[in-house]
Amino acid sequence: MGQDKYSHPYVETATGVLGQVDAQAIPRYAGIGTFARLPQRHEVDDYDIAVVGVPFDSGVTYRPGARFGPAAIRQASRLLKPYHPALDVTPFATAQVVDAGDIAANPFNIDAAVDEIRVGIRGLLSRPGHKVVLLGGDHTIALPALQAVNEVHGPVALVHFDAHLDTWDTYFGAPCTHGTPFRRASEQGLLVKDHSAHVGIRGSLYDRADLLEDAELGFTAVHCRDIDRIGIDGVIEQVLARVGQYPVYVSIDIDVLDPAFAPGTGTPEIGGMTSRELVAVLRAMRSLNIVGADVVEVAPAYDQAEVTAVAGANLAYELISLMVG
Repeated sequence: MGQDKYSHPYVETATGVLGQVDAQAIPRYAGIGTFARLPQRHEVDDYDIAVVGVPFDSGVTYRPGARFGPAAIRQASRLLKPYHPALDVTPFATAQVVDAGDIAANPFNIDAAVDEIRVGIRGLLSRPGHKVVLLGGDHTIALPALQAVNEVHGPVALVHFDAHLDTWDTYFGAPCTHGTPFRRASEQGLLVKDHSAHVGIRGSLYDRADLLEDAELGFTAVHCRDIDRIGIDGVIEQVLARVGQYPVYVSIDIDVLDPAFAPGTGTPEIGGMTSRELVAVLRAMRSLNIVGADVVEVAPAYDQAEVTAVAGANLAYELISLMVG
């Protein structure tokens, strides 16, 4: 994997993988805007982790625009550096991480899009040990992601960071939207029963039955108001106990953060987590076997000074670091 084969001076690490473009050779604001300025999929022989965009937002129920999320997250990721001091890991040297581009999905037919996304993700999981981090796109994409992961690992535990449960049944008769993926996942047997958790839930609901039905589907919910009572350590304890030793899929809706930290999203809710709180919970999950993950619902049209995109990029970096740490 000599650097003379490539059009950009990627740093070749002691472990033999290609890391980021050398920031001392090409400034961070220049060059092709891959995630964290990592090599593209076709530039390496194999990879451990593929970062892939899914620019699909036809499942939204309020403000659209998350189809532009992958591009915004990639732009904000130019600031990411190779060493993660809090986890003491150098993820882009420890594992071969690549940007696999975008999965093109039908913007007019949700069912067709779900199939296309599932096939695209399954292709990225084609060899043992391959892992994926999705850049959304709206939360509909979590369903085909879980379907693809299930084909490799079987049922997984889910840790779902979100202001909303996303276990409603239908919207206007549509079974697959950004508010329904985890009901469908539960019904399809993609999740280990009673080993999945929502974190950061808050805001108004349609009915008290929403919570009861969610529990019947096998979820537990850590509400944002619980953080004031049990603290972040208590949240971490609940999440780790719930997941157990199963393979884990982590799904992060950016609206789990308070709008002060992530204004650029389609369904904002006040009283959310701070970015520091969210990162603390994530970093405590380094002992888990995370086999796939997503960061969704970044809608740059509502963002300010790239605040939400920066959050999305850093959360993806945290997930990659957890996968290799």
